[in-house]
Amino acid sequence: MKLVNIDYIPGYEITDSLGIVKGQVVQSKNIGRDFMAGMKTIVGGEIVAYTEMISTARQIATKRMVDDAKSLGADAVINIRYGSSSVMNGAAEIIVYGTAVKIKDKK
Repeated sequence: MKLVNIDYIPGYEITDSLGIVKGQVVQSKNIGRDFMAGMKTIVGGEIVAYTEMISTARQIATKRMVDDAKSLGADAVINIRYGSSSVMNGAAEIIVYGTAVKIKDKK
């Protein structure tokens, strides 16, 4: 499955647009890590636990979008966009969406 955040795939022709596909997840950290992250805000710097949480959430959401695209018979997803929001203290929602397409090699 090819994934791009542009509206074409170099070297390929889009033969069919199958519709919008998405994946989303709400992810949180455990209370112990949340407490330590709160302590980090006092001195500043990167909160590694939250960076890891967001990275994991992005991977899960992307896989769900790819699964959605595969269920439509897509070869690729174009024009991919990510969004995030805070759902509650210590939890974030990640959503990813794009257009599922069928492609063929231009050669």
